Amino acid sequence: MTSHMAREVAEIPQASRRFLADSRAALEAAAAAMRAADPGLIVTVARGSSDHAATYLKYAVELLAGVPVASVGPSVASVYGRPLRLAGAACVGISQSGRSPDIVEMMRAAGVGGALSVAITNFADSPMAAASEHCLPLQAGVEQSVAATKTFVTSVLAGLALLAEWQEDEDLRAAVAGLPDTFEAALALDWAPLAARMSRAQQGYVLGRGPAFAIANECALKLKEICGVHAEAFSAAEVLHGPSAIVQAQFPVLALAVEDMAQPGVVQTAERLAAQGADVFVTGARADGCITLPSVSGLHPLVAPLVLVVGFYGFVEALAWRRGFDPDTPPHLRKVTETV
Repeated sequence: MTSHMAREVAEIPQASRRFLADSRAALEAAAAAMRAADPGLIVTVARGSSDHAATYLKYAVELLAGVPVASVGPSVASVYGRPLRLAGAACVGISQSGRSPDIVEMMRAAGVGGALSVAITNFADSPMAAASEHCLPLQAGVEQSVAATKTFVTSVLAGLALLAEWQEDEDLRAAVAGLPDTFEAALALDWAPLAARMSRAQQGYVLGRGPAFAIANECALKLKEICGVHAEAFSAAEVLHGPSAIVQAQFPVLALAVEDMAQPGVVQTAERLAAQGADVFVTGARADGCITLPSVSGLHPLVAPLVLVVGFYGFVEALAWRRGFDPDTPPHLRKVTETV
């Protein structure tokens, strides 16, 4: 049986091409507004997988533009009704549906508070888009599986494309333009050793640093959401401040290493946990006592973690079936969650 999720993961390269082509005008308009505003602060508004996309954008913006990025709790506006003073800031909202009332209210409140507001959503006619000054339509097409995959990837892609245009950074522009083809390569990655280990796991850690930490959060969510694994995400540094105490023999760990300045530290943490007896799987590097998983090499460090998640999605969809779950219908979840 082919799941909706499997089909949607396979559509990621083409969905990415559509965004880059069909949302070009909207992207350039939003980037021009960002340059004109020259924000000293960016706040993000999102939940679930979309919040992981926002975390990815946080690291990318801070690393490339040097502008601090903070996540704002939507309930500040929707439940508590507290206005925020955001003059001189930009607010980026990310939502697959653009319909959750709390996200919509926070975007509206951010504009009233003086922020330049930009919506990233799959629905250009959504309430969140209407509440924002600019909208970057994802052009991902219908996503039927409860688990967000192609909309997550295109949300991050939209954020990276906005950053590249705002900063007029040619290296990142080129890397973003090449992502659809790179995603094709990622779809062919084979993580069979990890599948064999996780088929019987009940818990585990996913580690990363920088933008890869955002992807670690997304991977952990998918392991919980569609595979019934109690997976937790940590920074490869933070895990050593307490959580590593429960890592003992055969505890499964996925360490997401990419070719950036954080890679040596991620490898060092992986080796330390392997020495404690953990079953550690590492991407993008060799580490003593660990199993290396294949990845696409030679990428711009700000896009490399996003490419990893495309390979992970193929792995986790197959793992769900192997563990007896239908990846399209996780227990107790639905596609659109409308919180207040």
